[in-house]
Amino acid sequence: MPDQDQVVFFNGSLKLEKEVGISIRDRGYLYGDAVFDATRTFNGTPFKLREHIRRLYDSLRYLRIDPGMDPEAMEHWSLEVVAHNYPLLPQNQDMWVMQRISRGVEASNPDDAHATVLIESHAIPFASRASLYRDGVKVRTPSVPRTPPRFMSPRAKTHNYLNLVLGDLEAQGVDPGSWAVLLDENGNLTEGRGSNIFLVKEGQLSTPHGQYVLEGITRETVLELAGGLDLPAVEKDLDLFDAYTADEAFLTSTSLCICPVASVNGAVIGDGGLPGPVTSRLMAAFSDLAGMDYVSQYLSHLPEEA
Repeated sequence: MPDQDQVVFFNGSLKLEKEVGISIRDRGYLYGDAVFDATRTFNGTPFKLREHIRRLYDSLRYLRIDPGMDPEAMEHWSLEVVAHNYPLLPQNQDMWVMQRISRGVEASNPDDAHATVLIESHAIPFASRASLYRDGVKVRTPSVPRTPPRFMSPRAKTHNYLNLVLGDLEAQGVDPGSWAVLLDENGNLTEGRGSNIFLVKEGQLSTPHGQYVLEGITRETVLELAGGLDLPAVEKDLDLFDAYTADEAFLTSTSLCICPVASVNGAVIGDGGLPGPVTSRLMAAFSDLAGMDYVSQYLSHLPEEA
């Protein structure tokens, strides 16, 4: 996407991205004192934008940040950013659209403080992730534990991702190309950086309790789809025994949608077939809901074999 033509919404109006600068005194930069949310487009149409914005405003309330605009205005300007930037993408591409709101510039008088509001978009890296739909995701559970909810709730989508970043760094150091899913202090699975995990055992779907993870919009969508497919689904504590003995596993995220897991800490999931039958049904149902075959879109970005 040509950066010189791309626009963002910044503090009240659309501007060229290259013309926007955020103060070094902004609390989002200084302290990670900010929230964000993100959806993706399918053929240029944002998926469940209203649900993402609803979650954004829950995160804002949790951090007690007043964005100075209502959810309807946030949705309107998000759609304006997409309408301008999507035509700049190459063919067969889609993008994230993200709302980022910080508490604003550090001010000596709290009455002078105003939130910084940014809505931006950028292309989803299909090429670097396409092989995940052919080979599956390699999951690693690092020694870094997930921050407990009593310290900071994972249900708020804040700019403070260091806990998850540290887990990613460890997983990548052990197994390049793997995706981290952190354990809690009791050894139960929680989440990864921007992803939720599901296990399938004897036809039943299980995923960690919502209190201990960011309740992903795609996670919620999978639970809804499971109901429509008569697949039993529960939220429960899941440990590594459950992961190692699962018949199937998959990750959900805004950009990945539903992506099969091949192994956890090197242990092959089930019989190694990808995707498994339950995962396959859910992936097909998700594509129907999205209005396009998202898996084919990813696979079309695989490099051609010589």
